[in-house]
Amino acid sequence: MERLDKRVAGSLTRFYVVALCVVALLTISGLFLIRRTISSLNHDSRVVNVAGRQRMLSQRLTKLALLKANKTAPQDRVQFSSLLNQWKTSHEQLASRRLPIENGIVTWKSAALDTMFRELEPVFSEMYSQFLAIDQDSSASPQMQIALQVVLRNEPLYLGKMDRIVFQFDQESFQRLENLERIEWILDIMTILVLLAEGLLIFRPVVNTTRRVVRMLTESEVALQLSNQKLKEANLQLLDAQNELLRVEEEKYELQLAEDRIRAASLIEGQEEERKRFALELHDGIGQMLTGLKLHAEKLKSVQFHDEKNQRRFEQLVSLIQDIIQTTRQISFNLMPSVLNDFGLTSALKLLCDQTTEVSGAKVDFEGNTNERIPMSRVMETSLYRIAQEALNNALKHAQASGIKIKLEHTGNRVILEIADNGKGFSLDKVKTEKHSFATGNGMENIRTRSQLLNGKIEIISRIDGGTKLVLEVDL
Repeated sequence: MERLDKRVAGSLTRFYVVALCVVALLTISGLFLIRRTISSLNHDSRVVNVAGRQRMLSQRLTKLALLKANKTAPQDRVQFSSLLNQWKTSHEQLASRRLPIENGIVTWKSAALDTMFRELEPVFSEMYSQFLAIDQDSSASPQMQIALQVVLRNEPLYLGKMDRIVFQFDQESFQRLENLERIEWILDIMTILVLLAEGLLIFRPVVNTTRRVVRMLTESEVALQLSNQKLKEANLQLLDAQNELLRVEEEKYELQLAEDRIRAASLIEGQEEERKRFALELHDGIGQMLTGLKLHAEKLKSVQFHDEKNQRRFEQLVSLIQDIIQTTRQISFNLMPSVLNDFGLTSALKLLCDQTTEVSGAKVDFEGNTNERIPMSRVMETSLYRIAQEALNNALKHAQASGIKIKLEHTGNRVILEIADNGKGFSLDKVKTEKHSFATGNGMENIRTRSQLLNGKIEIISRIDGGTKLVLEVDL
């Protein structure tokens, strides 16, 4: 069974559409009639103008005929024959009810006008024939005078009949305008009646229904507001619980980060202590033993070997002992340089650059104030030194750089460490997708970890075949 609301809505829609169609039809009909009447009035004015011009042309022709009969030169430059042809053509167009205009031909129906033109035809024909005779006669002959008398006799009659025709045109145009006004009144009254019927049969029921629906919607809105208020309170409670849970998770995450930092710091500190202990063992233990071995070996240089081959072996043995001592010192220095503890970070970095240049063959320059010892903690000095050492190792091992520059700058409460090389570089976007890249290996991970423990800001700038630059900013 069809629902009531759909049935009522369909009925009201049909009534409303029918009413709108009727109003639209009446409006369009009125516009069409007005447009058509205006066009007709424009045509009527054109016809009246042509009819009035016929009177003027007859008068001009009569004037020219008089001047020609008296052999007086006319001031009118228009030729007599041209005016005569125009007068004849306009008369034929009016008599045949077919007057050409710009966009077509104007036609009209009027029994009274047809009768008037039939009565005018003999007068026009007689005047035209006399005008034609005057135009063809070049001398003032008696025949021209007779023709002129005929024209003068018929001209008042022609003008009177043309006046009647013009007045009849004007009267019929006015009658059409009055008919349009009556039709317009009828259409307006019908439109008003349709609008009244629409208001009584359509708008009034719609208003009553709308009022009832609005009242129901208002009651539903009040109930919905109460429900929304309760839901809002529940959402606030849920939001508080979510915020509390988020806060707990953030605290847990911060605590885990703190534990990771403490663990990493402890691990690094343990590594540094172990390196220091191992460096002391190498320097004080194995280093002293190798030095003693070298002294004993040098004492044996005074001994003469009977075999020259044994002499060369002994010299090679002494040289090997010297290389082992040098290597041990280098390993001990790399594990824990004593200059770092004695003279500070600047001197240690300067010595690191000089030794690396000597060992690797690459040009490693240092830029910094070696006369100034930057006031910083022992842990910060060690971490910055290890970062520079690791970056230098990466530049030599992976970037295959031939020129490296380490710059240490101390401005105010900030230390800036910069390591730049002219190596082959790498693409940062490509490194993020590669699992076994040196930039994601233990060396770079140690650099990032140490910089995080120092609360430093690290930036890596690199491009393929354009070198690499590592910049670390740390607040003292």
